[in-house]
Amino acid sequence: MKAVALTSYGAPDVLRPMEIPDPQAGPGTVRVRVRSAGVQHFDSRIRQGWAPPFLNLSFPIVPGNEFAGVVDQVGEGVTAFAPGDEVLGYGTLGSYAQYVVAPADQICRKPASMPWDIAGGFSGNGQGAHMCLEAMGVKRGDTVLIHGAAGALGTFSVQLARAWGAATVIGTAGEANHDYLRSIGAVPVTYGEGLAERVRAVAPDGVDAVMDTVGGDALRASVEVVKDRERVRTMVDDETAKELGVPLLGAARSVERLIELTGLHERGLLKLHIREAFPLERAADAHRALDTGHGRGKLVLLVG
Repeated sequence: MKAVALTSYGAPDVLRPMEIPDPQAGPGTVRVRVRSAGVQHFDSRIRQGWAPPFLNLSFPIVPGNEFAGVVDQVGEGVTAFAPGDEVLGYGTLGSYAQYVVAPADQICRKPASMPWDIAGGFSGNGQGAHMCLEAMGVKRGDTVLIHGAAGALGTFSVQLARAWGAATVIGTAGEANHDYLRSIGAVPVTYGEGLAERVRAVAPDGVDAVMDTVGGDALRASVEVVKDRERVRTMVDDETAKELGVPLLGAARSVERLIELTGLHERGLLKLHIREAFPLERAADAHRALDTGHGRGKLVLLVG
């Protein structure tokens, strides 16, 4: 099959199209013919040589941990899915390819109303937002601060907080993205020096919960404005979190989270802006765009 893989670590140029053997569905798994795959910072870190402790990597490495496509092979013991089912799901690696094999309990049915590009980029950041807001205990009436609110993770987080009943969601972003934040239900605030004062101007009594996707000074400003730092979480800066006494995020992805999120999408409460969709063979260009750290919405790869 066609895939994009790396045989060494480094800059985006190490991502190259190549032919590798087709994977086969085993017991409890399905093979999915991929239509689209999301591009995440996790993938970029893998490309640069980082790996979580549970991964024992060997080259060639096919990145990608979220995907959407059509089931074309079902392993022994799988009864919930059949060839031809349109699904979206998640794994750890392998989605930058024509086929991916995933456990049957890590996929769910794709809503008919959900376009393929959105479906491929939906699982990872959607579940990340769900895990973080749940850990923060976001509830009806809260004032929530979300750093980096115009990115894919921030976009999900703003809308999910509103869907769960947050009264006010404050989102940090550059001024070019302020109108976008208003369109998804956030009060925009410019990041940078003086951030805490600008947040207090919107929420004089402080904020109830903070989700950080930026780290560093943004996380430090968070503890100045939050009422209880036990309700702060970061997705990117565990070291500063430890320094500030902020709890680390310890939740895990689940298909139950994904089903809830797709239901919110069907109801029109959760939308994903696609920044750019690249053909699979241009995965390196997608990583270049990702590594800038700027941009609105989600980057995806279109396969086939």
